Amino acid sequence: MKGEQLGEFEELVLLTIAYLYERAYSVAVMEELSQRLERPLSLGAVHRTMQRLEEKGMVLSHLGEATAERGGRRKRLFTVTAAGEQALHDLRRIRHELWTGIPQAAWGGSL
Repeated sequence: MKGEQLGEFEELVLLTIAYLYERAYSVAVMEELSQRLERPLSLGAVHRTMQRLEEKGMVLSHLGEATAERGGRRKRLFTVTAAGEQALHDLRRIRHELWTGIPQAAWGGSL
């Protein structure tokens, strides 16, 4: 894998941004990921990660339309860039190769 490396939490946030697509803003990402991980997450940690992903060129952000539900404030929406998509595909391929290469005996029959 070339280019910027992703940490595990960065990968999860990037996947969640892709999953939410046009609805990806920090609160939505935090809620979706918290639900899937079954643990609370800090909005600040999610927001910092999204900023770091943007600095790495993995996502782009723009301000959406103002909404009444947010008192006229605009949401900062994120989308995955081609570099982010490539990084996710590379990680998926590497994980798949490792998972499929594990000898059955390595599991010890625990599952």
